[in-house]
Amino acid sequence: MGRILVVEDEPAILRGLTDNLRREQHEVFTAEDGEEGYRLVSEKRPDLVILDLMLPKLSGYEVCRKMRADGMTMPILILTARSDETDRVLGLDLGADDYIVKPFSVRELLARVRAHLRRAQPVKSPPDQITVGEVTVDFRSYEARRAGQPLEMTRREFQALRLLVSRPGEVVTREEMLEQVWGLHVYPTTRTVDNHIAALRAKLEPDPARPRHLLTVRGVGYKWAP
Repeated sequence: MGRILVVEDEPAILRGLTDNLRREQHEVFTAEDGEEGYRLVSEKRPDLVILDLMLPKLSGYEVCRKMRADGMTMPILILTARSDETDRVLGLDLGADDYIVKPFSVRELLARVRAHLRRAQPVKSPPDQITVGEVTVDFRSYEARRAGQPLEMTRREFQALRLLVSRPGEVVTREEMLEQVWGLHVYPTTRTVDNHIAALRAKLEPDPARPRHLLTVRGVGYKWAP
């Protein structure tokens, strides 16, 4: 997924963020003060930085300012207990991309991390057509055939499959699929995604019980294996 630096001086928050980010298969670096955070961001060049404001040695404001002054363009997500509008505006004016106030929802923070990482990646053009065994799927015409005969697929199934095949070998979380395919930004359940993947497997996989293309990444989501 992504390489993420977390700069946070509260051990419990740092440990919780690190565990949750690694559970989503991110590579995580950590620092507990601003000086170490700035050293690591300069050395590791992560894809995204989660940055507390009230840090020992060097404030998050100063870390953010120095990063942008040095030409670093990776997304910066500020994480702080300071909710005053002036503090938020100052952080954004210094170059931060997003702002989350403690206490926060880990689920929301992870969704924002995924969104920023997606925006920072070059846009990939999905293929116009794929063939899996006897099944051919045409994403331009929203048509599918098995051995030359029409195969019924719903629009959501086409869209979910297109999202997966546009990122071969990359894990797509259930929440991301709900956001990208269904347009949902609040996630009461992910069974909708699981049901659609099961339906797609029944139509595409020679043996749906032992899928070779639509693979489950337990506890995270799905990925497409060409």
